[in-house]
Amino acid sequence: MVIQNAKVFVGKSFVDAGIQFDRAITAVGKVDAPADLDAAGGYVIPGLVDIHTHGAVGEDFSDGKSEGLQPLADYYAAHGVTSYLATTMTLKEEVLTPAMHAIRDFRPSGGAKCAGIHLEGPFLSYAKRGAQAAENLHKPDAALFHRLNEASGGQVKLVTVACEEEGALPFIQEVSRTCAVSLGHTTADYDTAMAGFQAGASHATHLYNGMPSFLHRAPGVIGAAFDAGASVELICDGLHIHPAVIRATYQLFGEKLNLISDSLRCAGMPDGDYELGGQPIVVKGGKATLLDGTLAGSSISMLDAVRNVVRFGLPLEAAVYAATSAPALAAKLDVGVIEAGRAADLLVLDKDLNLKAVFVDGRRL
Repeated sequence: MVIQNAKVFVGKSFVDAGIQFDRAITAVGKVDAPADLDAAGGYVIPGLVDIHTHGAVGEDFSDGKSEGLQPLADYYAAHGVTSYLATTMTLKEEVLTPAMHAIRDFRPSGGAKCAGIHLEGPFLSYAKRGAQAAENLHKPDAALFHRLNEASGGQVKLVTVACEEEGALPFIQEVSRTCAVSLGHTTADYDTAMAGFQAGASHATHLYNGMPSFLHRAPGVIGAAFDAGASVELICDGLHIHPAVIRATYQLFGEKLNLISDSLRCAGMPDGDYELGGQPIVVKGGKATLLDGTLAGSSISMLDAVRNVVRFGLPLEAAVYAATSAPALAAKLDVGVIEAGRAADLLVLDKDLNLKAVFVDGRRL
């Protein structure tokens, strides 16, 4: 396959180029071959990488239903995601284990690729649990982590933990040898968060949400993440974080900024009543909340997040990097980059960022 007349995202910027690929990319730049696809001056970017998504189209990874995973893979690909981390909720081990088994055994027949698992809990803070069910919280427990990881076939790539909880620092020291550890759903102050990063954490889950505010005398997890050089996630649906804060966070964190969807089963679905981790949620105008009004995850796609942050004022190059290379680096995934030899996971966008074509391992979907 040859795409010509494109602005190709190479490294951290766009270059006027052609691109040739089969399952892997074989050439980027001047390609002396006729075009199979004329990009008409549009963009070719890496497939989006969503490292924090619970579900969509009525399905949730925590359900443990193997039949629900293919519709999710298809939904992600249809919205520009070519690799994702299946993200689970704070649930009991007996519920999480079959979810690990279902993800482990999933063999997609097309669509996006499951690059691993993000355990968002159950090792979280009661006070900052957000939309996570309190009765399912668990103290940081490396043995439980290892059991879940084994049940997944070693697919856990990211785990969120509240670093102020009893046993959290030894947990981080041990588990960070297996996967990336993120601080989130936490009441940690700056010093405690710095101790978590020094113990081996390298990421912060949905920055600003589920943690103390960034104050001038109490910088908390946000200040610690900046000083530690950690990568950080943002939910850019326009509801969780004000656009001015998104702009400021980009100035603070630069290439460490990761866009995520944090999408729930309500993504790609109409407003109505849904379920999240055993709790009822209501979606009105695309805003998902618990019955008490607590903001839950989002109903957006990753491509929505990219378009949103560009509309909010981030450079397109920064938005693309934050949705591709940055999350891949944060979760230690070998995707999110356009260069010879890499998997041909690619998107073609027009000049208005409308999705024109999706390729996964070189196959057009």
